[in-house]
Amino acid sequence: MAQDSVDLSCDYQFWMQKLSVWDQASTLETQQDTCVHLARFQEFLRKMYEALKEMDSNTIFERFPTIDQLLAKACWNPFILAYDESQKILIWCLCCLINKEPQNSRQSKLNSWVQGVLSHILSALRFDKEVALFTQGLGYAPIDYYPGLLKNMVLSLASELRENHLNGFNTQRRMTPERLASLSRVCVPLITLPDVDPLVEALLVCHGHEPQEILQPEFFEAVNEAILLKKISLPMSAVVCLWLRHLPSLEKAMLHLFEKLISSERNCLRRIECFIKDSSLPQAACHPAIFRVVDEMFRCALLETDGAPEIIATIQVFTQCFLEALEKENKQLRFALKTYFPYTSPSLAMVLLQDPQDVPRGRWLQTLKHISELLREAVEDQTHGSRGGPLESWFLFIHFGGWAEMVAEQLLRSAAEPPAALLWLLAFYYSPRDGRQQRAQTMVQVKAVLGHLLAMSRSSSLSARDLQTAAGQDTETDPRAPAQQLIRHLLLHFVLWAPGGHTIARDVITLLAHTAEITHEIIGFLDQTLYRWDRLGIESPRSGKLARELLKELRTQV
Repeated sequence: MAQDSVDLSCDYQFWMQKLSVWDQASTLETQQDTCVHLARFQEFLRKMYEALKEMDSNTIFERFPTIDQLLAKACWNPFILAYDESQKILIWCLCCLINKEPQNSRQSKLNSWVQGVLSHILSALRFDKEVALFTQGLGYAPIDYYPGLLKNMVLSLASELRENHLNGFNTQRRMTPERLASLSRVCVPLITLPDVDPLVEALLVCHGHEPQEILQPEFFEAVNEAILLKKISLPMSAVVCLWLRHLPSLEKAMLHLFEKLISSERNCLRRIECFIKDSSLPQAACHPAIFRVVDEMFRCALLETDGAPEIIATIQVFTQCFLEALEKENKQLRFALKTYFPYTSPSLAMVLLQDPQDVPRGRWLQTLKHISELLREAVEDQTHGSRGGPLESWFLFIHFGGWAEMVAEQLLRSAAEPPAALLWLLAFYYSPRDGRQQRAQTMVQVKAVLGHLLAMSRSSSLSARDLQTAAGQDTETDPRAPAQQLIRHLLLHFVLWAPGGHTIARDVITLLAHTAEITHEIIGFLDQTLYRWDRLGIESPRSGKLARELLKELRTQV
């Protein structure tokens, strides 16, 4: 990478000198020299664009202080403009210099200068190529264009596209498919120009009546890349149209989100929430077709990672953001619930969709029992129209994992006999692949641990070692087993909520976190617990303070 940077800087100096020579003389020799170097110069421009598109305008001028001079010299050279794709790449490079929101007069002047140079390129071309379609192929006279006219051109075309969309089957007044295709192609190098936004939006929302997509794939790809890199800002309706019309763009948007999540700090749900909201995917997912694609990609990630807790937590945060977007868009569902979750019981989905915040605390236990009954019927009795089996029901349940975490707290904070329905719900959440018999054994094991923990909560003195022994965490059982993870989480809930748990919390975590994997698991548990407490408004000052201190200490250790 460093060598590439050095090579580009050397090439930059070489071509700056060449352009200066070509600019100062118009002899036959300089023209011949220009023609000999056209292919190499175009390759340099392409490399230059690849570097520029990764920087903002300020960084570009720090790295290449004379970039405006280099591009201007190239744009006023007719040989360069006429050669192959050089004019298109020059437009790309110029667009990288534009400040989307200029902060001072210098940036505003730069934007005006870039628009002027772009207008020169558009008016200078007399070739039937991509950019020339703006001035020749769309019925406009080849005059000297300037920024104002370019803006008016765009608005006129956008208006024509909107009328085309409204005309429907009136074939005499509709824009031809060929013209739409050409228009989308010529927009590709101009996508990031602010004045072109209305045209881009109009193209995206204008649906033809042809059996196949008529807009160019390159257009969709360029728009999607500009959206992902925050180089343009389009209305959500246009973004939805883009992702509905071009599946690869939606998939790339999801992969872009995954890349950001992977490169960010592990187990930080607030940051994950920011990334997810910033991606526009929850808002777009209000359309069932987009939701189904996004959900399927989450499912694939879950299967590839064998149910990694980080993926489960991300799915839960995404679901929460999606539900918030759905509520903002319309209080009444525009689409039937089954269109979002087609393979699960509608009654189960409806219960899970309830936000715990909207359910009185006195009814939480009743709601959890109802969820358990519906899940158990779907998993073991295959009723209520469930077609996907246990894993399909589990995949639905983990979207709303806050209910599962509430089970542990309800069990630990009640002195009554643990309800079988809640024990089953916990066992299923942590190990969905278990059969009835194995799940029943887990329920017995969890019930025994709960009994020990409740007895110890009444003790005047608590010790971390006694707690570990009572929970069976000092045995040689595989700590990665789902049942062991469940019990660890019960212990963590206990030390956060029990009156005497705070005094031994650090000792308990030290005994539990004997591997890096379990340490990360505990960090994830604490982060997710704090995130949920904050959302539900159920955090006690003492427990919240302890959880934050523990989380901070553990993060410094990994």
